[in-house]
Order: sequence, then C-alpha cells, then structure tokens
Amino acid sequence: MSSLKSSTAVSQEKTRKTWLLISIFMAITIIGLAYVKWWPYYGKALLAADQHSIGTSILKGIGADQTMSLWQSAFQFTITYFKAVWKAALLGMIVATLIQALLPVNWLHSLLGRSSLKSTLIGGVSSLPTMMCSCCAAPIAVGMHKQQVSIGASLAFWLGNPLLNPATLVFMSFVLSWKFTVLRVVFGLLVTFGISFVANRFAKTSKVNDLVSSQLSPPSNEHQSLWVRWLNSFGKMLLQVVPAYVISVFILGALQNYMFPMWINVGIIAIILFAIIGTLFVIPTAAEIPIIQSFLSIGVNAGPAAALLITLPAISLPSLLLVSRAFPPKVLTFVTLSVIILGVLCGFVGELWL
Repeated sequence: MSSLKSSTAVSQEKTRKTWLLISIFMAITIIGLAYVKWWPYYGKALLAADQHSIGTSILKGIGADQTMSLWQSAFQFTITYFKAVWKAALLGMIVATLIQALLPVNWLHSLLGRSSLKSTLIGGVSSLPTMMCSCCAAPIAVGMHKQQVSIGASLAFWLGNPLLNPATLVFMSFVLSWKFTVLRVVFGLLVTFGISFVANRFAKTSKVNDLVSSQLSPPSNEHQSLWVRWLNSFGKMLLQVVPAYVISVFILGALQNYMFPMWINVGIIAIILFAIIGTLFVIPTAAEIPIIQSFLSIGVNAGPAAALLITLPAISLPSLLLVSRAFPPKVLTFVTLSVIILGVLCGFVGELWL
C-alpha cells in the first residue's frame, strides 16, 4: 500500500512539474507577443485607418534611386528587412527552443501529432495570435515538428502565421480594399489548411517512441537544468538558422531590381511570373500591402497584384531554407508548387473581380 501511495505521489509531482513548465512557456510567449506584435500592431491599425497607408514599399526598385550599385541595393534591403523583423525573429527562435526545452513530447503529440484534419486545424488556428512572417514562424514550426507534431499541423502553423494574420487583414481592409481582404482570406484558408492537410500524404507518419506514455511527463532531458536545456537548444538554432537566413536575404536584396518584371504587368504571363517570384521573395509581416499599393499606383494590373497577395507572404526562399532540416524535400516541393498554383489562381480571380 505504501509503495502504491509513493508511486501515486511521484506521478502527481511529475504532472505538477509538467504543467508548471507549460505555464512558464505560455507566460513567456504571451509577454513576448504582447511586446513584439500585439501592442505595435494596435498602433499600426490606427495609422492604417487614419492615413490608408502603413508605410512605403520595401522594394526600393519601385520609383526609387536606380543609381545604387548591386551591393548597395542588397545591403540597404538587408538592413531595412532585419530592422523590421529582428524582434520577431528573435522571439521566434526563443519560442522554438522553449518548445524543445519545456514542453513534453507526448503532450504535444497527443494534441497535434496525428495526420488528421483536426490536428491540422488546431495547428492553423494556433497561428492566429502569433502573427509572424514566414521566416520568423519557421523556427517555431521546426521546433514543433521535432517535438512529434505532425507535418500537417506544423505546416498549418507556419503558413497560417503570415496568411491569416488578423492584423494584416485589418491593415489590408483600410489600405487596399475589402475585395483584397476577401481574396486573402479565401486563398489563405486554402493554403493554410488545404495544402497542409494534403502534405501529410507526402510523408511517412512519424511514430512516437514506445517509451513515451500517454501520461503527461516532462521533457526526456529533465536531468539537465531548465536553463542548460534552453541554452543548448538556442545555441544550436543560432548556428543553424542565422547564417543561411542572412545570406539568403542579402542575395534576394541584390536581385530585387531584376526579379519583378515591370515590363510585363498585364496578362497571364505576368500573373504566372509574379506568382513564382512572389513565392521566392522575402518580406516582413504585412509588407505585401505597401508593395501591392506601389505596384497598383504605377500601373500594374490587378491580376499580378492579386498573385502577390498570396505568394509574397506565404513562403520565401529563406523560410524554405530555415525549415529544410525538419521537413522532407518532397513535402517542401509540394508546398512550393501549391503556393505558386494557388497564387496564379488568385491572380486570375483578381483580374476578373478587382
């Protein structure tokens, strides 16, 4: 009887410890999001409502100084980009490593580990409050998948962050029009939940180790202190993420003046080209709004602009590089091609409706 009581006490203590770790994770994440995202976006929404603008386009090639050298253009773009995203990028890496250091594998797996529509829906819905760009959300998606979250749920979180961002939808309604917002919601839902759910079929279902029980338990490396676990995860992520991230952004910045075919701004060819280039190019959160606004102001047709509405925020070459270690190549290939195709479809609809 005493051994049974002792076993029950140990089990209860593990459960309490697990929920304490989950509470710490939630508190840090909420505080970080409030500082980096929620409060700044409240002010930005007021600006959008008052001025029908949220700033200038990050693409300096649109009506800007064309005398800059390739390297000057790349350097300026890289500085401007990271000034806009560094806080969110840092928060994304912190949250990603906290997921690995604090959250129990079996708890996440029970919630998001199945290749089901339910897991995909939960993953996508959980992206709504984080409101990050694809690059800043990428480390979190990687951390989730490493902790036995299914491919569908991880992808839905990654894609839902930029596409279903509630703040971006508000900005868009004030700056562009309600029609652009409707297009974004419809195609954003298709990309976030449709592509993510189908992507499960392109990967083998991951199996949780048999030693992981259905009962809540702390992370497997609990013999290490909390801070040692987190610092180890954070250090590894810095080494794996930052170099490729910075280099790829710099390269795209160097090519920005050559990527968007301004001499072809109407018709089917323009829609397809803008969809492909938008899928590869990298932008901060909501930067597609001033980019589209600038393109429309210089005569680009609604179709190519609508293609960018989906492809620019959804993914990018840097964000694909950031998640490439966690997801199979065939999954990322499927996601990339699907984003391009849906971007083209959105462009066709925009051409007829906007």
